[in-house]
Amino acid sequence: MTGPAPLDLASIRRAPKALLHDHLDGGLRPATVLELAADCGYDELPASDAASLGAWFRDAADSGSLERYLETFAHTVAVMQTPEGLRRVARECAIDLAADGVVYAEVRFAPEQHLEKGLTLDEVVEHTLAGFREGEAIAAEQGNVIRVTCLLTAMRHAARSREIAELTVRFRDAGVGGFDIAGAEAGFPPTRHLDAFEYLRVNHAHFTIHAGEAFGLPSIHEALAFCGCDRLGHGVRITDDISVPGEIEDAQLGLVANYVRDMRVPLELCPSSNVQTGAVPSLDKHPFDLLARLRFRVTVNTDNRLMSDTSMSEEMSKLVDTFGYGWSDLERFTINAMKSAFIPFPDRLKIIDEVIKPGYAVLLG
Repeated sequence: MTGPAPLDLASIRRAPKALLHDHLDGGLRPATVLELAADCGYDELPASDAASLGAWFRDAADSGSLERYLETFAHTVAVMQTPEGLRRVARECAIDLAADGVVYAEVRFAPEQHLEKGLTLDEVVEHTLAGFREGEAIAAEQGNVIRVTCLLTAMRHAARSREIAELTVRFRDAGVGGFDIAGAEAGFPPTRHLDAFEYLRVNHAHFTIHAGEAFGLPSIHEALAFCGCDRLGHGVRITDDISVPGEIEDAQLGLVANYVRDMRVPLELCPSSNVQTGAVPSLDKHPFDLLARLRFRVTVNTDNRLMSDTSMSEEMSKLVDTFGYGWSDLERFTINAMKSAFIPFPDRLKIIDEVIKPGYAVLLG
């Protein structure tokens, strides 16, 4: 009987991981941004070599402001306007995630932001899905099996959410697992898009909503009570409805927090990103551990790997270093995510039973 594997970054990379909240336009390789910019004639990049460009994205995203953080996406979206650009970015996304030990990933992007070169919404989705399938095949050849599901995002400040909801349903059997709304929260409540959510519910489609990141409890309440979302994108501000006067056992939960915990609403927590956007002041002040100890359904996510200069393994490693988690904790967070995935129940169970549990059994010794 061997003992557990050391809980270091190299071992964590070997652990099977499930990712629910990752933005396609936030995960490009810096070198790819440069090459695609040259190909399509985009000349507004702030740096001309991969190392400097990668550092620029990280530093620009470290502002402590969600709005400033979102400005960095102008450069990545600009090079994702062609069939080749979309396919390549999606292909490399699948390959990179698989190389990091991610066995299941939901990657989201906003098709409405990729129409500048004349592509239709359907064509944008088709090319992106083709890229994911190519990436899965290449990853498998490299010995890294991954399943990628695409989520379609509508921008909360725009007026195309119903159209994107219809697109989601149209492509549901081709690799699109669900719908999302994203963008600046303040001033753009999810209730502006009620017809989209009603359409999704009528068609039994899955959806998550960015809520409780930059904006507080009202955003979460609306996403749940009026929109009926399946999961909360971020949701860190649920702590506005939790008070801990003494020990964790004495925690008092308000109506919204109780509902989220009782109904097992998954929280798509993104630790590094939350620090960058100012949602939390520092990693050791992140409510991840409080929520985990209170048995909310917490999941670990990357959000934007380029802007946060991170990976799933690095996010897990940071949580281990900050909160002292062990292998069984990481396994629980991974199974939480897989239980919450927007794919059929038998598929979720198969990955949990045949990939995640055996993978962690080896690491647990």
